[in-house]
Amino acid sequence: MGFQRELAGIMRLTLIVCMLLSLERTFAAELNALLSNWLAAQTNIQTWSADFLQTRTFKSLTQPLTATGHVWFAAPNRFRWELGQPAETIAVRAASEMLVIYPKMKRIERYPLTGSQAGEWRDMLALLESGFPRSEAELRAQFKIFSQSVTNGQYELALEPKSASARKLMPQMKIAFATNNFTLTATELRFADGSTMRNDFTNPALNPKVDDNIFAPPIEPGFTIVEPLKK
Repeated sequence: MGFQRELAGIMRLTLIVCMLLSLERTFAAELNALLSNWLAAQTNIQTWSADFLQTRTFKSLTQPLTATGHVWFAAPNRFRWELGQPAETIAVRAASEMLVIYPKMKRIERYPLTGSQAGEWRDMLALLESGFPRSEAELRAQFKIFSQSVTNGQYELALEPKSASARKLMPQMKIAFATNNFTLTATELRFADGSTMRNDFTNPALNPKVDDNIFAPPIEPGFTIVEPLKK
């Protein structure tokens, strides 16, 4: 009798484990289908813009810092972020360089994306463009998928950069999109010092007409230009 009870207990445990494994495989398949559908939707994006709320957290501060702004993106890799209204900081990614403009200070920081000095920054910028990967191969070439989850109609993908130089600056990032229309809803960057920067997007516009001057702002007289990467 004791042996039969033990055998019955093992069979019940085995059945429960099999059911859990089956549910896990079903959930994983659903997540993979969502990821595939989102990646397929990215091929339709030529331009994109949205408002955003940016939240910064630092270990040294008890309360996060928040600011609002606007972002423009044009495939394959041009973007412009304006933080503050009116803009206090403007980050523009052109073909061979990134400019960070501080209008009030009349200061421009120039970061070249070519040459030996650009290694970590070039890798970092490539990660910032990852909100719009064109294929699964492109995504997996840059990242290891750390985790996937779905909560309240929002899919969240946690990613770890494969590039060692990029991980020095940003060990992990998250991308979130709506499961009903695959619209990008948020990105979150976790930096090496433990600080984070999260952007929650609202009022997105798919394929709006974007003037090329958005990504090539004129440098007005009186601005000081510096290149921080130069020693």
